Amino acid sequence: MTEDWIKEAAKQIQEKLSYVAKRNAHKVPYTTKNGVFDDWTDNITWWTNGFWGGMMWQLYHVTKDKLYQEIAKELEEKLDRNLMDPEGMDHDSGFKWLLTSVANYRETGNEESHRRALLAACNMAGRFNPAGNYIRAWNDWGNKEKRGENAGVAIIDCMMNLPLLYWASEQTKDPRFYHIAVRHADTVIKHFLREDGSVIHIGEFDPYTGEFLRSVGGQGYAHGSSWTRGQAWALYGFTLSYLHTKKEKYLECAERIAGYFMKNIPENGLIPVDFCQPKECTWEDSTAAAIASCGLIELAKAVGTKEKSPYYIAAVKMLRALYENRCDWSLETDAIIQKCTAAYHDKEHEFTIIYGDYYFIEAIWKLTEQELFLW
Repeated sequence: MTEDWIKEAAKQIQEKLSYVAKRNAHKVPYTTKNGVFDDWTDNITWWTNGFWGGMMWQLYHVTKDKLYQEIAKELEEKLDRNLMDPEGMDHDSGFKWLLTSVANYRETGNEESHRRALLAACNMAGRFNPAGNYIRAWNDWGNKEKRGENAGVAIIDCMMNLPLLYWASEQTKDPRFYHIAVRHADTVIKHFLREDGSVIHIGEFDPYTGEFLRSVGGQGYAHGSSWTRGQAWALYGFTLSYLHTKKEKYLECAERIAGYFMKNIPENGLIPVDFCQPKECTWEDSTAAAIASCGLIELAKAVGTKEKSPYYIAAVKMLRALYENRCDWSLETDAIIQKCTAAYHDKEHEFTIIYGDYYFIEAIWKLTEQELFLW
């Protein structure tokens, strides 16, 4: 039986988004300023720009309100400028086009959306370096003096983008997309996954020989620490690779990472920016809680249990903590989830970030069995 607070959360999401969507219909939001969504239309290549579309498709899937579909389609069309910008095409194509074009195709059968998603998948596949078996993360082509500096860089976030390649392989019956995704995932197991179940954020390879050179601290507290959103990307990402491939090693990795994550969940269920940050630091990252919850719910399904599973219980604990302590249900403000942090060493902490809302909605939809599965 679905708990009352979950039903109430689903109801409140629909009520709030019915107002938020109308007044932000033409925006590409990232965060809020004085409670109002900003607009990244002029920075259309930013990696988070698909999440607003994903939120709209999740709401459309449940309500069938055409407004959400129209907003999502407008954002998808804006992303065409990104598709034609080689410097703006990176490994985050899954975040952008799974949540927009693939969602549109699944809901409406739109062939133009199908073509967009395949173009994005082809570009992502082209980032694969067979010397090292990794998908390159970032570009540096815009600066002639720094070209090649990022050629050997891969990051843990890419695990969440691999489903675009799995989808493309299924759609085209071309196994090359599948093999690229699997080889990258295997490389992550070898070089990113630590013995205790935690993961590194950034790995650097020699792009010519494929030799793994070093790990880099990235967006967490320090080199060797445990950036929580990175742990969440890995947890959900390996679960998704298992769902697409049925390879037991990916399920085993997901469970190892989940075990580490759950062991470090604070009593109050609110997740810090880094599990290794100083005790006196109270900065949180609500996005890590929402993302990890999505992964844990899917992991509970994958191992054949649901409510009784420790994975399910941990997810519900974090989601309830967000619901009771970190949700803004005011109809006058735009974002739901509060206290999100992009990176530990940034100047600003604990603000709203669009993917916090997306993953919270996705998680609640999973619990109410209303989700449009986009990964």
